Amino acid sequence: MYRIATLNKISAAGLARLTDRYGMTDDISEAHGILVRSHDMHGMAFSKGLLAIARAGAGVNNIPVERCSSEGIVVFNTPGANANAVKELVLTGLLMSARNLTRAIAWTKTLTDDVTKVVEKNKSQFAGEEIKGKTLGVIGLGFIGVLVANAAELLGMRVVGYDPYISVKSAHELSHTVKIYDTLDDVLPKCDYITIHVPFMENTLGMFNEKSFSTMKDGVVLLNFSRDMIVRDADVLRAVKDGKVRNYVTDFPTEQLINVENVICIPHLGASTRESEENCAVMAVDEIMDYLENGNITHSVNFPKCNMGAPTTPMRVCILNRNIPAMLQRITGALAGMGANINDMLNRSKDEYAYTLVDIDSCLDEDDIRQALRCNDGIVSIRVIYRDRARAGS
Repeated sequence: MYRIATLNKISAAGLARLTDRYGMTDDISEAHGILVRSHDMHGMAFSKGLLAIARAGAGVNNIPVERCSSEGIVVFNTPGANANAVKELVLTGLLMSARNLTRAIAWTKTLTDDVTKVVEKNKSQFAGEEIKGKTLGVIGLGFIGVLVANAAELLGMRVVGYDPYISVKSAHELSHTVKIYDTLDDVLPKCDYITIHVPFMENTLGMFNEKSFSTMKDGVVLLNFSRDMIVRDADVLRAVKDGKVRNYVTDFPTEQLINVENVICIPHLGASTRESEENCAVMAVDEIMDYLENGNITHSVNFPKCNMGAPTTPMRVCILNRNIPAMLQRITGALAGMGANINDMLNRSKDEYAYTLVDIDSCLDEDDIRQALRCNDGIVSIRVIYRDRARAGS
């Protein structure tokens, strides 16, 4: 039986998908798989029996991905599962800013007497603008960015975009009238509103800074529902104070941003809907089950996508290794030297690591397989899966 641990509350809709081959545990040291949302795992020790971590969400900043890779732990995330929830909150933030709703609501809460008369006398100070006909710049055209772009067009906005790594899938789903620019400097000056949807990586750290603000229109509205450190707090606050940025709407409050005029802080609610949490949990559970039972990898951030369906031969060997020359030949040579007849095989690589699935026509001794393959430098993890029963190992 596979043991699954949870580090945060995981939606019951996801946990309900676990079959009788699984049991829940509070002891991380005996877990074969971990389901997590926001829990910080960087200081955690992982047992040799841990095979996979599934993050019920897109970002994996709370998981030590590099260490997991070196220890043969596959890290999954759930891209797109919360995309609609984030899209709806982005549109909410955009409309809140356009119509000055946060200031208006806060002022209304201060009223005590003769409310109707006071409202009619003072409401003009909160007059906003309509978004129809305004230009929205969408920076990052992944799952969320495409949904935001298409929805904004339906609301009557002109939409422009920037994403140097746009996928074929995203390009196909994006409205054909969205104009995509080659550089950030080309798109920023054209926008009345800008929304950020890029992942947090080394090259997006501080992506929105004093230089990028200088290229924007005066009075632009900036929305950040991506990650906090993509926008430099000090630089955006200066831009707000100078009037370059009319409103900064962010889902990532910090001490510097709280209670600043024209900064709208939302307490990280992008994916906080019942539907989103259920979608993320279901995807995370499905990913971890398919890996543990069949060795298949989908939506991993540290190992390549690799899928051969359910095993159809008596034995499937799953090998995680460093992506170095001639490794595949060494693997097949070692198995052939044991007399293994390879029925089917799939090998994929991703950056520094690779993954190989090998279906064998007969059952060989597991210890012999490990001994034969471990002779090759670069092997990180070896696991054997049987067609009629699952065994956890590393």
